[in-house]
Formats: sequence, C-alpha cells, structure tokens
Amino acid sequence: MKISIASGKGGTGKTTVAVNMALSLYKTQYIDCDVEEPNGNLFLKAKITSSYPVNVLIPEIDETLCSLCGKCAEVCEYNAIAKLPTTILVYKELCHSCGACLYFCPQKAISETKRDIGIIEKGTAGGVKFVHGKLNIGEPMSPPLIEKVLSNIDEDLTVIIDSPPGTSCPMVKSVKDSDYIILVTEPTLFGLNDLKLAADVVARLKKPFCVIINKSTEDDKIIEKFCAERKIPIFLKIPFDRKIAELYSMGIAVAAADESAKEDYKNLFKKIKKHFWEFQL
Repeated sequence: MKISIASGKGGTGKTTVAVNMALSLYKTQYIDCDVEEPNGNLFLKAKITSSYPVNVLIPEIDETLCSLCGKCAEVCEYNAIAKLPTTILVYKELCHSCGACLYFCPQKAISETKRDIGIIEKGTAGGVKFVHGKLNIGEPMSPPLIEKVLSNIDEDLTVIIDSPPGTSCPMVKSVKDSDYIILVTEPTLFGLNDLKLAADVVARLKKPFCVIINKSTEDDKIIEKFCAERKIPIFLKIPFDRKIAELYSMGIAVAAADESAKEDYKNLFKKIKKHFWEFQL
C-alpha cells in the first residue's frame, strides 16, 4: 500500500506519524515529499547512499531567429514569457515546462535548457528504505521535485509518504496517487479549521482516509464532533505526553523507544487495511 500522511497546516505531527509508521511496519519505504523542509531524517538517521540533481526544462530564445511576433507569450498559460518592444523576457521561476512556446513558435527560435531546482537523496535506515528531496533555496515551485521524489517508490514495499503541509498543489501532488490518506490534526480551533480544509480536498480525490489526533487532551471533542458529522474514522490518538516530547526533542521516534507505541502503529495499519478494503466495496 501507498499511505500518505497529510494535514491542513504545518506542525500538527505529520512527520511524527510517518516516521513511527515506517519504523513499526515490516518492509517499508519512507518518502519525504515535504521538499521545502524535509525533516524525517532527523529521526530516521538514514545512511545516504546516493544523491543526484533534479532539473526542469525552460525556454531559451535565439534572438537571431526571433521575429518578436509574441506568439510564445500569447500561448503561455503561466505568464512566464513577456513580449517587450525589443526583446522577449523569460521568467524562469514561473515556467511550468509545458513546451507550448517551443511548439507554437513560427520561427523555431526557441530551444530548451535545463535548470536545477533541487536534489534527491536516497539511503537506508535500518530496514527502512529512505528517499527525500531538497528544494533549492528561493525556488518557488516544489511539484516538479515532488514528482521526481515519487518516481522512486518501490511498489513491493509498504510506502509511507510524508506530504507537505496545507492543501495546495504540493500536497495534492503528494497524495493523489496514494491508496490511503491519513489526516493528522490537533484538538484546537486552528486544528479543526485546517482539518476541514484538508478533508474537503481529500474527499474530492475520492480516496479513503482517516484522522489521527495528535497532542490528544480532553478537548478532543471538537475534532470528534466534526468527524462524527462527516463519518470520518479516528484511528489513533497520540497523547499530549511529556515523554513523547522529550524523545522528539532528542530526535528519537517514540516507536524506536517504546514497544507499546510500536504496537499502536501496527494496529493503526490493520485498521487502515480494513477500511481500505471496505471502501472498495
């Protein structure tokens, strides 16, 4: 199975859940798609065995052939090309590498050149296969790098995908091909608001999903009420516990230090598999 861990905002505990699941299950692969701030390896401490750059194609204008007709700017859906009286400007950070300008240029004055956007690193952490991406500082678009990270999925393993926070394109890119999605939230009004946003997005993808409440307290009822109304199962509650926080602050996943916590994540996986098959019926 491919299981994505998502949330409506950052800081709810996505990486906590993803890392502990990867460590608790048999034959797993951890994929960190939060390429703007990948931090799963702070806990997994994988030995990196390979690293390679990721690039995208952007247009390059040959001014000796360009007639300044402006067709390239006209067909660009992303406003990455602008026609000025004496030249054509390419805004490389806005380019989505669709190739429309190259295809429609009547003078064949456009070629494509590579632009690095980040790197992918791969390795192992004990029995866990590890992959993450690191977006270059200042790079505005992460989906192309996320796509390359996801291309390293091993279909023979249980794949745990740590997705970016929020509900925009990077999150959707990370979860859309998963078999199952976990939404992590916390029992606060902010947590509830962002859970509603994330649940709406996942529902549109027509994927089975559940909720995990992190930092669980007596305030859980605001999350429980929403989930009951939407018929969303809550499969795990992670207590607001000082011991967990202390381990976290030392870069130690609780499943690596507490056998009962590991059993909790194994039971979570059993519930997910059952819910997944029920969803298919």
